[in-house]
Amino acid sequence: MTNASETVGSAARERMSPALIVTLLALLLGIQPITTDLYLPALPGLAADLKSPMGSTQLTLSALLFAFGLSQLLLGPAADRYGRRPVLLAGLSLFVVASVGGVLAPDIAMLVAWRALQGVGMAAAVVCARAMVRDLFVPADGARVMSQALSGLGLIALASPLVGGALATLLGWRHALAATAVFGLLTLAVVALTMPETAPTRNPQALRIAPMFAQWARIVRHRTFVAWALLIACTYGGLFAFLAASSFVFIEVLGSSRMAFGFFIAGCSVCYIAGTFWCRRWLLAHGLAGAVKRGAAFTLAGGASMAALAWAGVISPWAIAVPQFIYSFGHGIHQPCGQAAVVGPFPQHAGAASALAGFILAATAVAVGAWLGVAMNGTVWPLVLTVAGMALATTLVAWTLVQRHGEAK
Repeated sequence: MTNASETVGSAARERMSPALIVTLLALLLGIQPITTDLYLPALPGLAADLKSPMGSTQLTLSALLFAFGLSQLLLGPAADRYGRRPVLLAGLSLFVVASVGGVLAPDIAMLVAWRALQGVGMAAAVVCARAMVRDLFVPADGARVMSQALSGLGLIALASPLVGGALATLLGWRHALAATAVFGLLTLAVVALTMPETAPTRNPQALRIAPMFAQWARIVRHRTFVAWALLIACTYGGLFAFLAASSFVFIEVLGSSRMAFGFFIAGCSVCYIAGTFWCRRWLLAHGLAGAVKRGAAFTLAGGASMAALAWAGVISPWAIAVPQFIYSFGHGIHQPCGQAAVVGPFPQHAGAASALAGFILAATAVAVGAWLGVAMNGTVWPLVLTVAGMALATTLVAWTLVQRHGEAK
């Protein structure tokens, strides 16, 4: 029997071509690597220009991720209450304004504040994108569509450090940040001109405190949600450790140029894209849990090889980059499966489920960033041990919780 949400989802799909759906999802999810990866090559120059120590400079990432995670707790229910489209239009507008504010920031404190507001706008894009997948597709189909969209995200992530490195080298860090405003404005225009409302129903109770907390409690008690939320949080934790620390490790500790560093980051994106393509094959052959089980072998291999090379005294850019390439391939398996499956059991509350999953992911990233801000000591070890630890955690979740509870219905 076809339920009301499936009927509305089918109607929304009829108003958008498959290519448009994938493009919209890629742009909305691509805001995250644009906001993080594109300015990574500029971090050392930013710190020097604003006379900021590394710990304060790291706050431009930590504040972004903290605001990103916290604001999802309200933006998800708001998307269930008012619909995806109005939340997206408001959030993307805020993102553009905050991006321009960051370009004009006179000191590190103002830059951190603008980056936090960017995080709120980014949260609106990501939480609505995840919810849209559940609006339009059942979990298995949603994972395949998400893998296509994340291939597009991978292309954005591939270009971001290269463009950011070129802009930072030729024009300075402010121009790298300006590129995020341009991307946000483009995404806002595409949403405004092409995207219909996809939410199957409006929930007038979604923002009321008591019903909202009751719904959150139901979601976090669901074993399928817990399994997938932990998976995507752990795998992103390892990726974020690399993003947060790699510019200092590669450029300042290992002596790479900004452009060379950009190519190392781009290599991770290529491997991530390959993972999203391979994900589609494994989904057809093995299902959601089976694909993740196989992807976790690459995650573990990446983290373990990075630690083993460091313990063996092999300290070079390639000794960090190649294991991270392997890790990134596994990440390309986990993310499409996890982001589609985590909202699978909640077709009527996809915004709230997406928000809670995003909050857990962002809290993990903030904790990793805070740890690195304290632990970075001019060696590769804080980065190596953090990636290895998150690889182990991801693998344990993939091989235990996801296998037991991960087949979303």
